[in-house]
Amino acid sequence: MTDARLRRGRGSLAVSFFVQGVTFALLVTRIPAIQERYGISDALLPAFLAAVPILAGVASVATGRVVARVGPAVVLRWAQPFVLLSLLAVGTGSELWQAAVALGLFGLAVGALDASMNMLGVSLQRAYGRSIMLGFHASYSLGGIVGASLAWVGAHWQLSLFVSYLPVVVLLLPVALVGSRWYVAGGDRPGDEVPEGKGSGVGFALLVPLCLVMTFAYIGDSTVSNWSAKYLQDVLGSSEELATVPYNAYMVTTLLGRAVGDFGVRRMGAAAVVRAGAVLAALGFAVVAVSPGAWVGIAGFTVLGLGLSVIVPQTFAAAGRLFPGRSDAAVARLNVFNYVGFLIGSPLVGALGDAWSYRGAMLVPMVLVLVTVAYATSFGSRAARYGGGHERPRTVDVG
Repeated sequence: MTDARLRRGRGSLAVSFFVQGVTFALLVTRIPAIQERYGISDALLPAFLAAVPILAGVASVATGRVVARVGPAVVLRWAQPFVLLSLLAVGTGSELWQAAVALGLFGLAVGALDASMNMLGVSLQRAYGRSIMLGFHASYSLGGIVGASLAWVGAHWQLSLFVSYLPVVVLLLPVALVGSRWYVAGGDRPGDEVPEGKGSGVGFALLVPLCLVMTFAYIGDSTVSNWSAKYLQDVLGSSEELATVPYNAYMVTTLLGRAVGDFGVRRMGAAAVVRAGAVLAALGFAVVAVSPGAWVGIAGFTVLGLGLSVIVPQTFAAAGRLFPGRSDAAVARLNVFNYVGFLIGSPLVGALGDAWSYRGAMLVPMVLVLVTVAYATSFGSRAARYGGGHERPRTVDVG
């Protein structure tokens, strides 16, 4: 495979991550507006939020089987436009059942998209021979910043969801379709056979530590994406406009952490970077829990983003290192725990907030993310600083 083709594949995949960041941010930062548009009660809202990751997990499992036949690039090429159209559908309806259908379709499409994007990212990292996975997720974070900023504009000018979403879909849909022409899988390099004792499949027991880390990280992430806006409004007394800021601030520091994270992995190893991220994330949750006002709460979410930023990309990379000859299957299985985290996190925080307090609820993801420190050895030794199975020097510089 030529260096130029790999560079084009890397660029097109980064665009895909960016588009998904915009799309997802536009959905989650307007949850209060979606709730108001469809008349979803506070008691029913956790059920709607839980349905999306359940369906996404189902789609991720199915994607693991489909890519064995057609490859992840084909799945991603069709899943991304479907996600964009589903977002538009969320802003179109007015009845409760229409919200359920639109969000259900969004969940199914997102599951296929997330799995196939990360499969391509892991395989390209293997072809590069050095850590680049955090860079793809940095593109996602940049998209999240753009999406959250657009959501702020919509809330500030009191635009309907449809008016907010339509221009974005019209612009990004052709970008996604054109960019998909250059998707490429890195493939397996020489010597990337399945290690002895791991069999020809993906042993679940070997993935358990990474599955737990993924779950805890997404419990934290879902707490920010699904509850930060309501937390600022209901607990800290902010306006709806200001309530869109925490997710944006979170995405800014997530972008910064991921922009430099690959360099950190190459210098210090994935395990050290993940440990540091877990400690910072826990500190951020602690600040949010004791915050006396909106701006201190925003500061907590900002620190939280810097900490969580490195964990998920390195978890996918570690799965690719464990099963270098079966990375697609490993990523598909691991990706399910992305949605397990969302499934647990959203209802858990909501239930604890209603039964106890939302401040107290923030302490639960704080404790869980700290557990990641104990599992950091699963990310490899300092020598595994490429994060993709490469403990040998690169032989070709592909940019």
